[in-house]
Amino acid sequence: MDKMSNLLIFHDIMEDNVIRKYNEAIIKKSEECWQEFHYEMIKKAEKIGLSGNAFSSYIVYLLAKGNNIVADNIQHNAVVGNSLSILLEDEMQRIMPYIESMLPADKKINTVLNDYIPGQKCSMEGYNELTAKLAAVNSAQEAAQTLIAHYKKYGSGQMVHYRAFCWSNDNKLKGINHFEKIRMTDLIGYAKQKKQLVDNTLTFIEGKPYNNILLVGSRGTGKSSGVKALANEYYKKGLRLLQITKDQIKLLPDIMEHLRSLAGYKFIIFLDDLSFDQEERDYKYLKSVIEGGVASRPENVVLYATSNRRHLIKETWNDREDTQEELYRNDSVNESISLSDRFGIIINYDAPNQDEYLAIIDSYLQKEGISLSAEQLRVEGLRWELTHSGRNGRVAKQFVNWYLGQNK
Repeated sequence: MDKMSNLLIFHDIMEDNVIRKYNEAIIKKSEECWQEFHYEMIKKAEKIGLSGNAFSSYIVYLLAKGNNIVADNIQHNAVVGNSLSILLEDEMQRIMPYIESMLPADKKINTVLNDYIPGQKCSMEGYNELTAKLAAVNSAQEAAQTLIAHYKKYGSGQMVHYRAFCWSNDNKLKGINHFEKIRMTDLIGYAKQKKQLVDNTLTFIEGKPYNNILLVGSRGTGKSSGVKALANEYYKKGLRLLQITKDQIKLLPDIMEHLRSLAGYKFIIFLDDLSFDQEERDYKYLKSVIEGGVASRPENVVLYATSNRRHLIKETWNDREDTQEELYRNDSVNESISLSDRFGIIINYDAPNQDEYLAIIDSYLQKEGISLSAEQLRVEGLRWELTHSGRNGRVAKQFVNWYLGQNK
């Protein structure tokens, strides 16, 4: 095999340390260079979880990451033009031999790297799928189209690695590591509420008219979990979650413009446990964003918020005092409810009654292969409720965790 060189679209691959060490070993043919390459290759294989032909797998991994012009175009919803397509096919023609070939068999370590077994599996979404599809192509044109399809399905850069983000202090998207892997099927009860949430989200993803959503109700009823589950359910449809804090609301216009440029994805901007005191004024930024302000709302952004309060701006006793001037009092009360009214859909989550609470516990236990008698379920579940913060899904889950710890 010759050194890998003269790549334009995949220029970042040329700058990768493993590839540079490989090229040095090919050019200099020194034992020291080969050892440096082998060392870097083994480190990457273990860190990423590369199996089989480790070098070939690593090249596919670099392609899947999508740090290149083609992936960037797709991420911003631009068309891959004819000239770029020709260049892509040409470079895939030169890269495919490295994916299809083994390392030279004259070195014992290469025998290990050609059939590598790592300590963990590669966790990158779509990596195994891309590996299998590239192995089945018959031409550079097929390889190029396979790569384009991969970027459209899974994204590129940090969009491949993360389902959820926060907004960093340097005004950038920052991926959330170890994002909760909750799915809609993990949330027991509230079927009507979940359907409303899913229906609006699918409408949003499909590019149809949609609404911002306010999820209101008792603590521990699954409002936040439902929103987080959406990011896991519809990741492959290009959906990502961006959670911001109340202090970052004033940054929403800038955040919106940044997300507008990532038109190949759909974003839920998520505000959890939202409420304002009357002296706070950041809610005005939120109202402006929801209403559109001067700039139109990006078509790839929707706003979901949760709150324990139906009216997000807390009313004071003076708002209801008869001694206040009538006009002033009405304006104050109207202001306190106006923000909630800006959300097109309001989904209410009531605390479960006793039977619903016990049914949630029973469902969680059944998933663990445990079945309690109706009497035991009632006694144990209600005893737990009395010593905790009432009936809700969170308390039910806490009971199940305790029970499993004691009995499994």
